[in-house]
Amino acid sequence: MIDECLVAEFRIEGDDCPLAAATEGLDATIDARPPQLRSDGNVLLQFSAQPSEELSATLDADDRIRYLHVTHADGRSNYRCLSKHPCVVHELVDEGFLVESMRYENGGSTMRGAVVGYDVLRGVMEAAGRTVGVSLQRVYPLRTDDDEPVGRAYELTPRQEESVRVAVEMGYFDLPRPVTSEEVAAELGISKTAFLERLRRAQGSLFGSLFG
Repeated sequence: MIDECLVAEFRIEGDDCPLAAATEGLDATIDARPPQLRSDGNVLLQFSAQPSEELSATLDADDRIRYLHVTHADGRSNYRCLSKHPCVVHELVDEGFLVESMRYENGGSTMRGAVVGYDVLRGVMEAAGRTVGVSLQRVYPLRTDDDEPVGRAYELTPRQEESVRVAVEMGYFDLPRPVTSEEVAAELGISKTAFLERLRRAQGSLFGSLFG
């Protein structure tokens, strides 16, 4: 039995994936679930974003996207579709990378997941080295109490999970509070309003899960 499980975060630049291409030049961020690869090479995608007619139109106009379906709930647009374009992430999956979340913005993407042991990490890193534009951003041990990602356990989006995590790391919830919401927002690279909105939505999901 292998005791060490690692969380790894990769950044992909220069990928012509339809979701990455759709965010090029748009003020849009797409949060995606791990893509599902079919035996015919096509990929099933499920993702969400802030409502944007321009983003929807861009995706709909992409010849690589088929059967695009959009629903709206809780201030988000939820998309499902089939993509005829292979995802770079599958090259890492083939080496043992367990994808948990993906985020597309500014024409690139960030993926977060787990690898079981350093030997698997080396194989994943070798695969990343053979793939243009894939770089390791950070890696750290998975805690023994992390049976599943926080976002999945409490239905948080990757951006909400990141905002809560950074806020905790910076002491935003401590008393007395050593940092302001503006400082946390600056660390995240977003506005104060966007940070507080993410935080309220995350708290709503967390408290809803705890108290029904």
